[in-house]
Amino acid sequence: MGTAYTPGLTVSSDSIVRKLRRLPLKGEVLVKVGDRVGPETTVARTQLPGLLQTVRVAERLGIDPKETAKYLRFKVGDAIAIGDLLAESKGLFGMFKNSVTSEYEGTFESLSELTGNMLIREAPIPVEIKAYLRGIVVDVFGDEGAVIEARGALIQGIFGVGGERQGKIRVAVGSPDETLDAGQVRSDDQGAILIGGSGITLDAIRAAERAGVTGLVAGAVRDDVITGFLGYDIGVAITGQEQVPLSIIATEGFGRLSMARRTFDLLKSLEGRMASMNGATQIRAGVIRPELIVPSDSAQAAQPTSSFSGTLEIGTPIRVIREPYFGRLGVVTGLPPELRTVESGAEVRVLEAKLEDGSAVTVPRANVEIIAG
Repeated sequence: MGTAYTPGLTVSSDSIVRKLRRLPLKGEVLVKVGDRVGPETTVARTQLPGLLQTVRVAERLGIDPKETAKYLRFKVGDAIAIGDLLAESKGLFGMFKNSVTSEYEGTFESLSELTGNMLIREAPIPVEIKAYLRGIVVDVFGDEGAVIEARGALIQGIFGVGGERQGKIRVAVGSPDETLDAGQVRSDDQGAILIGGSGITLDAIRAAERAGVTGLVAGAVRDDVITGFLGYDIGVAITGQEQVPLSIIATEGFGRLSMARRTFDLLKSLEGRMASMNGATQIRAGVIRPELIVPSDSAQAAQPTSSFSGTLEIGTPIRVIREPYFGRLGVVTGLPPELRTVESGAEVRVLEAKLEDGSAVTVPRANVEIIAG
């Protein structure tokens, strides 16, 4: 067997990127095919139904639920404001009346004759979907959303936190082996995406927050740094919804790992350019990679100069994703067709590779991923 297929991690200076921008429910699409959009262009919008609040009218008035309608001051469909008198009992000889005032603002939606509860629907919640990146609308899905296409650099990471953001790239370290620390964050870095090397300190993250930095990208990040940043231990299923002031992407893994030289050099060549980044990560079914996208200045929407087929073959650049070579980069030098027995006793297909330090290793094919470019 001369070739095989394995998951890939894209690091490319020239890729075609397509992003589906879809509403959570049907609404209004504001763009059409062929429109040029920027990251902050509103592609579609809708309104989520407001929260439904329950007012226990019968219970608070001390009446039979079936009689509740007789005491209400409003009818279904009426607008209600906070403090409005919703219902009032007759009392005894005009005294000792019980009343119910509204704690909510919204619309009177319904009344249950069984419980005497009044339901008030709060105001709808507006939702807008932005384009996220600079590009062209290439498809529209009726009243649900659109697809944005851009051509440019695409760098995917191993792990990230934080959602979609934009900023201008600044390489803050001198080499891919250097850790990004607080001293390398400048007071004029507001709105920037800072590029580190082998790691990020918690002090650097705090300094970046104070400076108004948009995002941080480095080779790796330690678990305790992420926990210190978020204030809690993060789960492994999916990230990207954290309520944080900036996004973080690790391109190689956890701990302290130098950023791949080709990734660092590509980011250095993009310094000063506007980028879109997203720290969202999902490592289970339906894999989502954290990403940084830098659309090219050219308006041409052609095929990229290279494409990723997912084929593992001689000369393919790879990253090892299991110990004892976790995070190491190399090139495939051999693909033995026969099964080999590994330490666990299992018989698996392996590959031979030459790592960046020149060492030759043999590892299971399942323990590597292709670096697509």
